[in-house]
Amino acid sequence: MRGLFGQVRSYERSVQLLMANQFTINFGFYMLMPYLAAHLSGTLGLAGWIVGLVLGVRNFSQQGMFLVGGTLADRIGYKPLIVAGCVLRTLGFATLGLVDSLPALLAASAATGLAGALFNPAVRAYLAADSGERRVEAFALFNVFYQAGILLGPLVGMVLTGVDFRVTCLVAAGIFALLSVVQIRALPARRAEEDQRKGSDGRAGVLAQWRGILANRSFLLLSVAMIGSYVLSFQVYLALPLEVRRLGGDGEFGTAAVAALFAVSGLSTILGQTRVTAWCKARYEPGQALVRGLAAMGLAFVPLLLATAVPVPEAGIGLWLPAAVPPALAALLLALGTMIAYPFEMDTIVRLSGGRLVATHYGLYNTICGIGITVGNLGTGASLDAARAAGVPALPWITLTALGLTCAAALYGLHRTGRLAAPPAAEPLAATA
Repeated sequence: MRGLFGQVRSYERSVQLLMANQFTINFGFYMLMPYLAAHLSGTLGLAGWIVGLVLGVRNFSQQGMFLVGGTLADRIGYKPLIVAGCVLRTLGFATLGLVDSLPALLAASAATGLAGALFNPAVRAYLAADSGERRVEAFALFNVFYQAGILLGPLVGMVLTGVDFRVTCLVAAGIFALLSVVQIRALPARRAEEDQRKGSDGRAGVLAQWRGILANRSFLLLSVAMIGSYVLSFQVYLALPLEVRRLGGDGEFGTAAVAALFAVSGLSTILGQTRVTAWCKARYEPGQALVRGLAAMGLAFVPLLLATAVPVPEAGIGLWLPAAVPPALAALLLALGTMIAYPFEMDTIVRLSGGRLVATHYGLYNTICGIGITVGNLGTGASLDAARAAGVPALPWITLTALGLTCAAALYGLHRTGRLAAPPAAEPLAATA
């Protein structure tokens, strides 16, 4: 860990703050969100469809507004959008803990989603701008802090929710309020260059900028090809826990095995991300790293596929091993694939943007991948149901493996044809105070 913080200190203060901010954002978010559904259905006694509506509004408001958030960041500046997002999430989380009417819950849920749409593209564009030529390494460190927040947040949230979920909401809101103050006082102001905000001719409006980005075929093809990585990585929260519960049950063993999935995923990233990135950067071009990362993610489901060929005893260690070990191996390989791909993915988006309207590119990219996650999860859920109905437990794992390898092949094609290289007329990324 000493080496990790030494690497962080080698960057500008703004980059250090962005990494600490992202840890705090994820820490506060995951302190609350894993327990929200239980609060809505249990404490408030809401029907299942209403719980789904409240959670769906949050996801829709975030995914649907990423492009707007990125555009505002490029035109107004990165810092105002980061601060606005944190303030809005403060209000949203506090409201979730204090109200019980459906309209208020929907408004609070929408606010928490919109908050993410405001600060996510701005944070990544700011990080890309201030890390300069060390962009890949900076995003590797960023992912360490990102995963650390995901790992620690639910543990603290579990303790607080054991007291009262409202306490969890208010503590999470307090964390975001404090984060807002820190960023207002300490985060330097940054905004995109004038020609990025107005367009190369100085007069282009938002719609013209969006049309220009939509005309960037290489960027759009990358966005579509990378959908698979997000669908596959999300299975740590969907298919893998369901598989553990299917074999291990809902008792203490099942709970512990699901917790182990998250621990394996988070700890492996925290301990290995910077080493994996350095190793890959020394050996591969960015496109090659993306291909290998997606291939690793697709192959992550092979242990589960092989396990379906082994008879499962009804009890004892013979049941525990197939219920815990193959999903844990899958979580580890998914984390490895993400470690390989993520820093180069973030860097490639900047290069394909030509260093212009970077936050807007990140916003559209997040929207495309968010839509893909929704469709992919529906497909995964359908394959899980079909597998149980037809008695073919291998079906979901075959589907997910095929998805990963197909996306890896698509990225390989983009790399071989030069579509992942920076545009010939690309200008260096810059930011002004």
